[in-house]
Amino acid sequence: MIDSQIALVYGTYLFATISPGPSNMAVMGTAMRDGRRPALALAAGVVTGSLFWALLAGAGLSAVLTAYTPALFILKIASGIYLLYLAACAGKSAMKPGADVERTNTEPEGPRYWSLYRQGALMHIGNPKAIIVWIAIISLGAHEASPFGWELAIIGGCATLGTMVFGGYAVLFSTTSMIALYARWRRWLEGTLSMVFMAAGLKLLFSRS
Repeated sequence: MIDSQIALVYGTYLFATISPGPSNMAVMGTAMRDGRRPALALAAGVVTGSLFWALLAGAGLSAVLTAYTPALFILKIASGIYLLYLAACAGKSAMKPGADVERTNTEPEGPRYWSLYRQGALMHIGNPKAIIVWIAIISLGAHEASPFGWELAIIGGCATLGTMVFGGYAVLFSTTSMIALYARWRRWLEGTLSMVFMAAGLKLLFSRS
């Protein structure tokens, strides 16, 4: 019973994680554009944002947040605006010639990695979908017969899966062949990323739920 239950929990989280979305696209685009280390920094931020909601869901606080409509509304609006900002940045990058992109990529590694980490964390912390997913995951895994520390096992296992998925995207899409593909189709790829961010942002701003 316990084995099948944990398999269901991990499977649900894995499906939610690998489903196409702004975070996945951002990691892929960063890996192809900037390389492995910057993409891993962004991926680490995404996983941190996921853990933020995981811990709140485990403590029951995320359910309180979703029940408090004004707080969830403010979160949706802020996240929608942030995604539109990322869409504008990606769109601006798509309009630049290749040489201009290379010249602007001169920020010191430390601050640049921190900026990417923060971007990944904010994307996931500001995603109301993440709250719902984690409430569902904790609800699937927790019941009266659950052993002590069961929720920590769920969170730890899902964190490991998330690290593997987003880290895997960072590694896979930073290979030589993928970087060459990006160099050839940079404007199309950046434009696609801009549209993904824009669609996600507008959906948050104008959706009723």
